[in-house]
Formats: sequence, structure tokens, C-alpha cells
Amino acid sequence: MNAANPGLIDAQIACDVVNGDEQAYGDIARRVAIGRAGRPEEIASVVLWLCSPGASYVVGHGLTADGGMTVA
Repeated sequence: MNAANPGLIDAQIACDVVNGDEQAYGDIARRVAIGRAGRPEEIASVVLWLCSPGASYVVGHGLTADGGMTVA
């Protein structure tokens, strides 16, 4: 089994975490290594790839898609 491990994603739940405080959300997003939150379609692309024939030999992997948060 594989897994997609997203970081901060520009979605309602991320805004809810900071109680809708746009400045706090922006501050968090700027701390991501690439300087922004991910888009839902970017994580969907990761999942689609993991489900595709291109990943047919990938087994037991957690693919981190977090804009560099874990390496910064």
C-alpha cells in the first residue's frame, strides 16, 4: 500500500485551523519552503500517479508532497 502525505494545502480545513485569520494563514504558508500552500489538484496529481501504471513497481511508499516543509 502507498500513501500520499500532503503538507499545508489551500483548503477550507487549513483556514479553519487558524479560525479564518487570513494573516495567520499567510504567515504559515510563507514558511513552506516554496513560499505557498499546495493546491488540492497538486495532491490529486500525486494520488493519480501512485494509482497509475507509472507507479506499478512502487510498493509501500509514503510520497511526501509538502512543498519542502520536511526538508526546510
